[in-house]
Amino acid sequence: MEQPADTQDTATRHFDRHRWMEYPTAGMLAEALAHRIAGALQGAVEANGRASLAVSGGSTPKRLFAELARQEIDWPRVTVTLVDERFVPPADARSNQKLVTEALLQGPAASARFLPLWSDAGNVDEAAQAAARRLADLPLPLDVCVLGMGGDGHTASFFGDAPNLPELLENRAGRLVLPVVAPSAGEPRLTLSLQTICAARLLALHIEGASKRPVLAAALELPIAEAPPIRAVFERSGEPVHVFWAP
Repeated sequence: MEQPADTQDTATRHFDRHRWMEYPTAGMLAEALAHRIAGALQGAVEANGRASLAVSGGSTPKRLFAELARQEIDWPRVTVTLVDERFVPPADARSNQKLVTEALLQGPAASARFLPLWSDAGNVDEAAQAAARRLADLPLPLDVCVLGMGGDGHTASFFGDAPNLPELLENRAGRLVLPVVAPSAGEPRLTLSLQTICAARLLALHIEGASKRPVLAAALELPIAEAPPIRAVFERSGEPVHVFWAP
């Protein structure tokens, strides 16, 4: 349900052009977001002959992936990729590729084309360059991009403690995929550029849990220079950010 403007709290009062949708349960959120994504993808297929979807990893989207995999979409015309990835092989339990393969690319959705970010490169920078080459024919702008947000306010693999975070966000070289090294990341990461994410036709932020709401509120209220990385998405997105939240 979309929260009326006159009842908005500190988590939502800054949504001048963005959208806040909240649901009583994570299951209801997953169903609603899956339907929204399906409509956008199928609409893109009918309009352009193909569609593109970038999804995030972690524990939050598992229920969403199960719902989305069952949607009636012309899946063979859909290209799926990742918003970000850990620099670990696909068999690793922390791999986002493993999660998407096992939870989303099942049933009807198994016929979608999947473009991973990881490759067996010598280092994360080489892997980012290889991923960019692999994604060269990805339909852009993305028709749908689904982000998550950590309890520290990071999104994709833009971490607040990355030493070169400003350079990553600016991305003056115009790279499609960036390497990220940050102490809180746990291991080197690969991420789609902020510019690629923010150009998506449908940009959704999927967050669950009572603790995430004040994190987002703080990110939207703090001065930009002090705000966590999620703030950059709201500042730079071309289309409204649709926030889907459940406690």
